[in-house]
Amino acid sequence: MKSPRCPVVELRQYTLRPGQRDVLIDLFDREFVETQETAGITLLGQFRDLDNPDRFVWLRGFEDMPHRAKALGNFYGGPAWQAHRDEANATMIDSDNVLLLRPASAQGGFPMPASTRPAPGTTAASPPSLILATIWHGDGPFDTTFLEFFEQRMRPLLTETGGKPMAYLRSEHAPNTFPALPVRTGEEVFVSFARFADEAHIDDHLDRLQHAERWREEVLPTLSTRWATTTQRLRLAPTERSTLR
Repeated sequence: MKSPRCPVVELRQYTLRPGQRDVLIDLFDREFVETQETAGITLLGQFRDLDNPDRFVWLRGFEDMPHRAKALGNFYGGPAWQAHRDEANATMIDSDNVLLLRPASAQGGFPMPASTRPAPGTTAASPPSLILATIWHGDGPFDTTFLEFFEQRMRPLLTETGGKPMAYLRSEHAPNTFPALPVRTGEEVFVSFARFADEAHIDDHLDRLQHAERWREEVLPTLSTRWATTTQRLRLAPTERSTLR
């Protein structure tokens, strides 16, 4: 069976000082994209949170946990981070909200980008799009039984209502191989990502899902009883240089 792209993924949510998000994004897109990829990191996407002007969200992936340790050591010990870390850190209140994830199946990983990343300083408008990340939090593991439930009951309804999952991942519980950067531990999450043209299409999807009889009467009761205790949704606008859009 074909291995998914980026078997290890970090979902990073940064809380920033008021008014500093665009400062960080300008710096990040200019100095921290190619330099991370040269170090062995896959930059999956970086985003503005539409519902929190002081939150920056981004995703990066790795071949496995040993390669993660090596790649992060290469980058954070390298010249780009050393030169710009003080400027980056000055924008941040908290950078420790990090979920370590792995694709839930061979089909659950992120697809290859549909187009090349725009060059630094590019001003041409990219095709508009938004990403909706839905994070289900559970008391127990999102195991193979849940995955069957997701594939057979949840995913078809998400697709029918306009929110076809492009990737879906669950918690990776391997020990943190780069302890200088904390990750959230002891949590069980399942995260689904979907692409939309704009906010109206997200709203339409969520409204159709809420009113879908099968979702209300079949999916939600089972989901809340057996697996998910809370749900978080992130409406994400890709930055100018994000390949995930």
